[in-house]
Amino acid sequence: MTSYPGLLRIAPLQGETTSSLICRIASRYGLEAKGLRSYWQWLNQQPRHEGGACRADAEVVLNAAGRRLLASLCGIGEDVAARALPSWGQQDGKLPAEKDGVPAAVWRIGGTVVGPVAFGCGLCTAQRTGTVVRAVRYVPRWERVCVRHGRWLLDADADQPRECLDVRRLPEVVAAQRRWASVGRRAVRAGAEPERVFALARAVVARWWEGAYGWERETVWPRRLHLVAGGDAGGDLEWWRIVE
Repeated sequence: MTSYPGLLRIAPLQGETTSSLICRIASRYGLEAKGLRSYWQWLNQQPRHEGGACRADAEVVLNAAGRRLLASLCGIGEDVAARALPSWGQQDGKLPAEKDGVPAAVWRIGGTVVGPVAFGCGLCTAQRTGTVVRAVRYVPRWERVCVRHGRWLLDADADQPRECLDVRRLPEVVAAQRRWASVGRRAVRAGAEPERVFALARAVVARWWEGAYGWERETVWPRRLHLVAGGDAGGDLEWWRIVE
């Protein structure tokens, strides 16, 4: 196999999708992502939304030769990549036998590989990498608020342009994120799974949407929604279900 030693050390972010890392590597070397992806043999088509846009939550599963190539391009050891990238050890029947030694890759949807996928906090990513670049990570829905920068990180599976919402003017949202760790611990002590506790709380909040068109009678939710929207949520209330 041809070796592609990395001139730069590009460390993966914890929980990052492999697809996101490949895009960040390409950016650091001044390449388009599709140019860097040509180093791998692709066995299916990149996932897209119905409108034709590439899915931000697309994920990549690599064979052993493909993983060695990626680690080399990053200038890191495979053990470092394995600790950071949740999809690193995933298998796929479409990938060729390891004896072929050909770097190969298969496209998947992140949610079907590991779990829910969200955009990373752009400010955290810039501080960590030294560049302004998008990152996509596996993040459970109860850890979606960056308490450092006051950003609510959105699901990456939706066909919409927003990656996060600014909730710095809603301190109760950041406070709720800070409290979640203790809520999760209490749930475990009580014999309940934190995931189920969160799902119940989310379902209660989501019921507000059933009466959304009568929201002129509401006093708390409209204020919060307008603040999240930057001052004016507009008239398309259903669009804002992305933050549900």
